[in-house]
Amino acid sequence: MNDATDTPGGDPALLDALRHDVGAARYTVDGVEGLLGPVASAALHREEALPALRATAGRADACSTLMRLFVLGVDVPRSQAERALGTLTVDGARRLGLVDAAGAGPDDGVRARVDLRPYEAVDGLDDDAPRDGGPGTAGAVDWWIASDLGELATGAALRTDHVLGVGGASTTLAQVTVRGPRGRVLDLGAGCGIQALHASRHARHVVGTDISRRALAFARFNASLAGLGEDRLELRHGSMLEPVQGPDEPLFALVVSNPPFVITPRRPLAPQPGADGGAVPLYEYRDGGRTGDAIVRDLITGVGSVLAPGGVAQLLGNWEVRRGEQWHERVGRWLDESGLDGWVVQRELQDPAQYAETWIRDGGTTPDRDRAAWNERYGAWLDDFASRDVEAIGFGIVTLRRPERGAPTLRRLEEVTGTVRQPLGPWIESSLAAHDWLAARDDAALARERVVVAGDVTEERYLPPGDADPSIVLPRQGGGLGRTVRTGTALAGLVGACDGDLSLGQIVGALAALLEVPAAGVAADVLPGVRGLVRDGLLLPA
Repeated sequence: MNDATDTPGGDPALLDALRHDVGAARYTVDGVEGLLGPVASAALHREEALPALRATAGRADACSTLMRLFVLGVDVPRSQAERALGTLTVDGARRLGLVDAAGAGPDDGVRARVDLRPYEAVDGLDDDAPRDGGPGTAGAVDWWIASDLGELATGAALRTDHVLGVGGASTTLAQVTVRGPRGRVLDLGAGCGIQALHASRHARHVVGTDISRRALAFARFNASLAGLGEDRLELRHGSMLEPVQGPDEPLFALVVSNPPFVITPRRPLAPQPGADGGAVPLYEYRDGGRTGDAIVRDLITGVGSVLAPGGVAQLLGNWEVRRGEQWHERVGRWLDESGLDGWVVQRELQDPAQYAETWIRDGGTTPDRDRAAWNERYGAWLDDFASRDVEAIGFGIVTLRRPERGAPTLRRLEEVTGTVRQPLGPWIESSLAAHDWLAARDDAALARERVVVAGDVTEERYLPPGDADPSIVLPRQGGGLGRTVRTGTALAGLVGACDGDLSLGQIVGALAALLEVPAAGVAADVLPGVRGLVRDGLLLPA
């Protein structure tokens, strides 16, 4: 076992054996989905285990055994576990800290001590993507990620030092992260290490930090299981930016963070991990120890101190929307204070009651299990929000960038709640590049450029029956944020002519002649729209 309590660890030979066994069992994302089928797989993503239990019941194949043992929390006979872990053996798995064995008999039960499940890295890197010293693992790759067993397997509330596996927020951050080649990358609040593993695919060196020693122990195990050595991933203990703020510390080209952003009432900790009662448990993986949304504010305003010029920081966060204020006003002040380029996309907005219900359930307390504890904690959340006049809580994606030189030029705060096509990271990176391309060109210089319509753009036209000309033209983006832009006659005509043969100025001149209006007026009408279309990726520099 590791020096952190109840965490896995072991020598390289045992890890090699484990890696062989899970691969041989086809214990992969595709293998598990093929085993369970679409209905049980979807239910499992909703934390409903019964369909998966039924799909694997009575099966003795290795993939079913590993699923029942490490995900569903079922004790399996030792003989069955030995077949599934033929190279590692049950004793080897016990030495790694993965299982407990009740006895040595073939029918004695083997019980998982950790959650161990496959994860497919789909993050926008492809086989031809340039990498800065990475291990050559571009394209989809399978990892196996260990974390603490969740409520689905244990049927109990989470311990307060619970180490979370790969959840929806982790996946979202991995998919929106820019993936160009980087020298040094910081994973702030590394948890089980999933963002650090992603970063290792396109970075020379990764530093992961966390306030939880248990989380760092899991991250170290997961990195070792993925074949990532300490020369590529350095793990440091400490809170937020503290472990990387020494005077001789090199700056980072990329910072990613899924921080402990959950807004939690500052009430005394429950006396035992997961204990019921009136106190509000403070879970290390989600609670940053600050009042309200201060943890996200401090990260936005402070992360620039560790960013190299041109460096990018991306994080997820919650923010409070207080009475008499719009969400973008509060977050906008944080951007102004940061001194960085800033782009914030709010993806969700919950009222205080919805928010409280979400995070009380996340900790394993439900009204049917303990109504008194539920009501007490529910009330604590509502009281906490009421004390600051909070009317709603936003969730979103924050992208920051330290300017190469001079003052920030990018400040975008927008709400996008619809479905987007992941991974967004490549699109975000291209949009940042488009912003820089546009910032370097005034209207006269822009008019000399040639642009083309992006391949994912389609067009909708609306016109009354019998009319030859549409009254509404809507270019629609297939990827990215799926934007739809309402264009006027002139801008729609310009977009239709953007095949790269003519400059924007030449197209404007042709439209002016066709419409019998001055070219200067057409340019003033369409060039701001062109900038928006280029910025959002509907038009691309030729």
